[in-house]
Amino acid sequence: MHGSGAPSSRAQTAALTIGAIGVVFGDIGTSPLYAFREALAQSAGGGIDRSEILGVLSLALWALILVVTVKYVTFLLRADNNGEGGVLSLMALAKRARSGPAPIVFALGAAGAALFYGDATITPALSVLSAVEGLKTVPGLGGMDVRLILGLTVAILVALFAIQSHGTARVARLFGPVCIVWFLAIGGLGLLHIADTPAVLFALNPLYGISFLTGHGVTGLFVLGAVFLTVTGAEALTADMGHFGRRPIRIGWFALVFPALSLNYLGQGAYALAAQEAAQRSGQVFQNADWFFLMAPDAFRAPLVILATLATIIASQAVITGAYSLTQQAIALGLLPRLSIQQTSEHHSGQIYLPVVNWLLLAGVLILVDGFRSSSAMAAAYGIAVTGTMVITTCLAFIVVRRLWKWRLPLALALIAPMLALDLVFFGANILRVSEGGWVPLLIAALLGVVIVTWVKGRALLAAQVHGDTVPLDSLVPALAARPPREVEGTAVFLASDASVTPAALLHNLKHNKVLHRHNIVLKVATAPRPHTQPGERLKLERLDDRFARATLTYGYMETPDVPADLLRDGQVASDPGGTSFFISRNSVGAARKAGMPFWQDIIFIFLQKNASDPTQFFRIPPNRVVELGTRIEV
Repeated sequence: MHGSGAPSSRAQTAALTIGAIGVVFGDIGTSPLYAFREALAQSAGGGIDRSEILGVLSLALWALILVVTVKYVTFLLRADNNGEGGVLSLMALAKRARSGPAPIVFALGAAGAALFYGDATITPALSVLSAVEGLKTVPGLGGMDVRLILGLTVAILVALFAIQSHGTARVARLFGPVCIVWFLAIGGLGLLHIADTPAVLFALNPLYGISFLTGHGVTGLFVLGAVFLTVTGAEALTADMGHFGRRPIRIGWFALVFPALSLNYLGQGAYALAAQEAAQRSGQVFQNADWFFLMAPDAFRAPLVILATLATIIASQAVITGAYSLTQQAIALGLLPRLSIQQTSEHHSGQIYLPVVNWLLLAGVLILVDGFRSSSAMAAAYGIAVTGTMVITTCLAFIVVRRLWKWRLPLALALIAPMLALDLVFFGANILRVSEGGWVPLLIAALLGVVIVTWVKGRALLAAQVHGDTVPLDSLVPALAARPPREVEGTAVFLASDASVTPAALLHNLKHNKVLHRHNIVLKVATAPRPHTQPGERLKLERLDDRFARATLTYGYMETPDVPADLLRDGQVASDPGGTSFFISRNSVGAARKAGMPFWQDIIFIFLQKNASDPTQFFRIPPNRVVELGTRIEV
């Protein structure tokens, strides 16, 4: 059996590796389009010489080694939550490691999620625009109008977001093969030029990068901020771990992606060195250029632009899918209000579509394209969101290492401190570029942060008020047994946030309708700090008497609830011939000017509450079996 299973396992690993190359590495794989060019541009103030080209290139290569290979591929891929990764999975893992409330963990997770949306807005705009700009390097198209480039970029982006509702399962099969061709092409292109200028290999010596930083003062920090563009997308390595697994991601990185990226950056450096030497010989001033596309021979430049555009579309798709997944997790963990979540595949539960997130992202992307109008202008805005997320990830990793893995403090500090120091250096370098456009992701993150804090605080105030007006369920059940009201056939399921107290809908039903169903279940739907729960863990049922039961349905934060199906699935709750009705407490929320949150936050919370997805839709409860009862509450 073992012998026959090995080839199948190898085939599965190969298939997952190909998929990971398409989805996980799409973002970082398109960084060569602009990263080296932008880093070199930051040092161009007093003219660019040979040592500066080698210094910038050395920083880029060592950023790939230290940030991606050491931190993410070697270490953070180990910090998975039952196979799932990403900042919110790390937050859930850190919360599990601490007993009791963990406000620091919550604050870090919320900030990481907010920054991700800034990243998700900029990635499609920057990557697609940088690819389309490559048309200007095609012979005969050098004078191409900016408006035409922007028009093509907008058309591609609108089409990309428009197809999301149809699902991407069919197209996704092409992602891996296209990206493999992309990485082979950019690696081969780099190799072609390294042979022309072998001296570029000196950049592998980290002393060139260190010498550049120490000799350039503040300019060195601006260059370091731009160099960070080489590793944007590294955070996707952990975010997509649940889809592909740790091993295929590592194989993809070491076998193809890392060598291809390194060769391409070395090739760009070699081409720039040759151009610098030629300019020096002719007595001309050396000009920075679009090195990535200029490396390609004229005949291959147009096909390279098409291939680059396909690669950037795939990178954008990965970020859009990541935004859907992160939002689903945030809703399950209580950070955001319920939103409409549509399944786009019958076979893969992870294939989802969130209309609100999709169109808000598209609006943000188009505003950025119109506002910045070039990839160079937009590049300054890119690094801050990613470096901020990386700092947060490292802080959460320290909590996991120290509290969950039980490492001793000296060992935990020895591992985390160098990573955090590197992250903070990159973050500081990017903060210097706030005025050049770095304020954009910070503004997006701040707006999302306000929404998250308002929603969490408003829900806590709402729960406190509702809880204060309720009766303990353990007191009500014997009282109703002693003096039973009129009984009707069927089962009533009362959804509650706390199953220890009597739901308001049950009290309203007794007060106004003066009836009680023959079978009554007080049901709490809970989210576990794990991505998935086992079927046996899903339903916990406690019988209180012949008519009352208390139940909890537990879902992982990556799962979509299906309350009716899961209540009946394992036979603990029998199907009632009299029918089952679901009672939901739907409270009307008003703003309290003198208590609770500030008035402006009240307005935001009320807006979020009114526009949240219907709980019956979110929990997949048929609308014709729902009864809503509630009251007015001020927060």
